[in-house]
Amino acid sequence: MQAFVRNYQDESTDAGFQYTFYCDRCHDGFKSSFIESATYKKGRGLRNIADGAGIVGSLFGGAIGNLGWAAERGGDRMASNMDGRSPAWRQEYEQAFQVAQNEASRHFKRCNSCTQWVCFSCFNDDEGLCVQCAPLQNIAVAKARADAMQRNIDEAAQTATVWQGKIESQTTVCPSCGKPTGIGKFCNNCGASTEMRTCGTCGGQVALGVRFCSTCGANMAAPPAPPAPPPGVCGGCGFQNAPGTNFCGNCGNKVG
Repeated sequence: MQAFVRNYQDESTDAGFQYTFYCDRCHDGFKSSFIESATYKKGRGLRNIADGAGIVGSLFGGAIGNLGWAAERGGDRMASNMDGRSPAWRQEYEQAFQVAQNEASRHFKRCNSCTQWVCFSCFNDDEGLCVQCAPLQNIAVAKARADAMQRNIDEAAQTATVWQGKIESQTTVCPSCGKPTGIGKFCNNCGASTEMRTCGTCGGQVALGVRFCSTCGANMAAPPAPPAPPPGVCGGCGFQNAPGTNFCGNCGNKVG
């Protein structure tokens, strides 16, 4: 006996018959309904049904790991099931297999090009072909767009300038609430500004709210020290003396 799909498994037992048929493309499976053996029931009574056998047929996902092994096992299992069986049981077995195929075939469609039997998810109804012979347009477009986007990202990454030599200073912990600030100019938690200010004494960058400069220790609340006068200019009267003068020629104050 040969199944309509390329891969199947015979899960029949003495108590009855059941088969699993796999999609030729994605290998998701359909397990047929369990058919009780009249011969077994008459002779010994219905006992234990094989582990995992369902009374009603059902679809289930999950690809089988080795297609060749599955096909071989299906055929071998059928052959071994025939050994030592009575003619009545063999007839039941063959009839059950045909019933199971008729039940399972309603959950598969045959591709008119490659002749594979595939599940509904692997079939393009508009073209009457499997999705391998006639990919679904929306899926093909989405995949092509995703592939193009990935190529653009990879190309942009190859030419991107990673370092430009300057990074804006910003606190990472809010001086007001003490929590991480995020990447914006204001704290994500309390809204306080996360920008830096410049120390008037040393020029270092100090977070807003910090009272003393972490570089020179200057009080950030104090007004900045007045700049030193240019060389030769008297700090008292502002008279411009000649370079190298120690005392102002206008008021006598010490210069420098």
